[in-house]
Amino acid sequence: IFNLQALEHVNARLLELYPDDEERFDIVLMTNNHAQVGVRLINSINHYGLTIERFCMTGGKSPIGYLTAYLTNLYLSADSEKVQEAIEAGIASATMFTANKDVAYSDTQLRVAFDGDAVLFSDESEQIVKEKGLDTFFEHEQLNENKPLAQGPLKGFLEDLGKLQKKFYAKNERLNCPIRTFLVTARSAASSGARVLKTLRSWGLEVDEALFLAGAPKGPILVKIRPHIFFDDQMFHIEGAQKLGTIAAHVPYGIAQKYHKSA
Repeated sequence: IFNLQALEHVNARLLELYPDDEERFDIVLMTNNHAQVGVRLINSINHYGLTIERFCMTGGKSPIGYLTAYLTNLYLSADSEKVQEAIEAGIASATMFTANKDVAYSDTQLRVAFDGDAVLFSDESEQIVKEKGLDTFFEHEQLNENKPLAQGPLKGFLEDLGKLQKKFYAKNERLNCPIRTFLVTARSAASSGARVLKTLRSWGLEVDEALFLAGAPKGPILVKIRPHIFFDDQMFHIEGAQKLGTIAAHVPYGIAQKYHKSA
């Protein structure tokens, strides 16, 4: 599902610039299949020309317990129950959904798009929207503009991407960096955007592009961005992205999950 060519291009560029440094993307295939299935998996990976050296086959048991041992920075799966288990274990995780139509993606620049609340940030603000409405939310955000939001489940993954980006910047490759990050949020820039940007700054993080949609659908913007993956905590944004050809990943975190389950 995920565009491994873009990851491999980033690794090749890092190896070229830092031949003695091993800080690169490392892909681990995790499955609860039995080891006997390994040959078939290896043949499939070789058939598609993928570079996956590490396997974890757990013989019917959940692989989640191995994530910490593998120093996992991000766990992606089509199994929502395993993803929920990983999130509860404190590991950045999301349920993958394929796009409903084919879209051409870059093989030379990894493009990752994040929702803000309950993804990069905590669900503090979403709780206020759900419980007290938008007017109270806008007032709360303006009163707390200079108070950083608490971190959400994927903050660490953005941090990891940022560390790799800085390796390119250090070699004067900012304009030619093979990683690009996007914040795509339903927030309005004027009424609730400042707190988000100030929070990122307080963390020492940045995104390449920030798009404040003020409640407009995210799908059309994602078509223009063409990210290899888009992370959001709300399924209607995931479904809207899917319909227009974006590979989307649902982050099962925060108050939106309670409302989704009861719907």
